[in-house]
Amino acid sequence: MAIPSTKTARQARIIDLLSTHRVRSQAELAQLLTDDGVKVTQATLSRDLVEIGAERVRDEKSGLIYAVPNHPVRRSSTDGVDARMISLFKELLITAESSANLVILRTPPGAAQFLASSIDQSGIDPILGTIAGDDTVLVITRDPEGGEELAGRFLDWAA
Repeated sequence: MAIPSTKTARQARIIDLLSTHRVRSQAELAQLLTDDGVKVTQATLSRDLVEIGAERVRDEKSGLIYAVPNHPVRRSSTDGVDARMISLFKELLITAESSANLVILRTPPGAAQFLASSIDQSGIDPILGTIAGDDTVLVITRDPEGGEELAGRFLDWAA
């Protein structure tokens, strides 16, 4: 896998690794990155973990592991969505409307990109992706008729 040597690409790869592996130490994470061809110092790795919001959490199988905000170990709601994301919907969602496989979310000015990023990182299966402006998020579902159900789900989270 070719990974650009940018901070953003490195942090995206760290998130991916923490989401798919039970990583118990920074040394183990550094080795996984090295295996991918990404060289990183311990200090840089430590800063990256702080910036992406990774924390050590207890996992029943592996003890303490690093996890990012939407990692399954950290999810606490019944449908597998991170409680932080639900609180974002409570705080930021103004309206949600749908048409076919599209959902339009309205937020306060300046909040759309933050909400869209959270949705993209959530790994919610019916969601193909998002596009954000200043106060509007376009969410695209995988199901050609899935917009109405997803809009209802978002509104439920905001209630």
